[in-house]
Amino acid sequence: MLDICLLGCGGSLPVPYRALTSLLLSCRGRKILIDCGEGTQVSMKLLGWGFKSIDVICFTHAHADHVLGLPGLLLTIANSGREETLTIIGPPGFINVLRGLMVVCPVLPYDIYYIECSMDGSVDFSIDDIYIKSMAGDHMAPCAAYSIDIKRARKFDAEKAKKLNIPMKLWNKLQKGETAKADGISYSPDMVLGDERKGLRLSYFTDTRPLDSLVDFVAYSDLLIAEGMYGDNEEISKAIKNKHMLFSEAAEIAKKAQVSELWLTHFSPSLTEPEKYKENASSIFENTVIGEDRLIKTLSFE
Repeated sequence: MLDICLLGCGGSLPVPYRALTSLLLSCRGRKILIDCGEGTQVSMKLLGWGFKSIDVICFTHAHADHVLGLPGLLLTIANSGREETLTIIGPPGFINVLRGLMVVCPVLPYDIYYIECSMDGSVDFSIDDIYIKSMAGDHMAPCAAYSIDIKRARKFDAEKAKKLNIPMKLWNKLQKGETAKADGISYSPDMVLGDERKGLRLSYFTDTRPLDSLVDFVAYSDLLIAEGMYGDNEEISKAIKNKHMLFSEAAEIAKKAQVSELWLTHFSPSLTEPEKYKENASSIFENTVIGEDRLIKTLSFE
């Protein structure tokens, strides 16, 4: 099960009616934050999911509307009592921005483990059965799109274990996918585990022009959260100039990628009523949702 909250859906600058971009994921006691614009902590406080258990923070890129909430958040996490290492992932060159932001929080009771995406934007990182991958977007600064895959454990077949006379004391290890040994005999998980089962996939990108590679990257996602900077198709020249995306362009990607659901986010401050332009996306990809602050969804295994 994966709990998802769109903490903020605004782009460029803070406005009174919309928080800046940020997404929080919660799964199996772990939390992953993607981007941390100004005011992220306010939305998190209203949400009530807590701060201490944030294990990973991913950044799409280094523009202010995505990063300026980080120093205060790191201090709040420290005040919550966290001592375990926290991982931060960012696109190429992000380490210099991170060092600058941490000038105001130089002493923390936990370590920061930093991972920089390669020049092509890719990273491959896992925590428990949660797998994070990235690819490069097309923006004014180095930018990364992210996909998070939640693996589902294969089903343990107790009857098989009994027929093979595998000692019960080994069952727990085998169920976890570990090889176990007793009385000089080794047992492999494949002996007692069923077929692979479909997991969950969430994909997220903002601040990029459409790319063919994005279609493959987000393919078959249970939920795609994508940039919708401009709702009006007449804004195409502005989208191209500023390397952002229209509602309709995000919907085209969702359709080609055969995702289950699309949430639009990262709205321009001038886009005060994004619902007015929903049809520009839903006419292409029907299951489109206009994002709003603290929009919540739970994805469950089939």
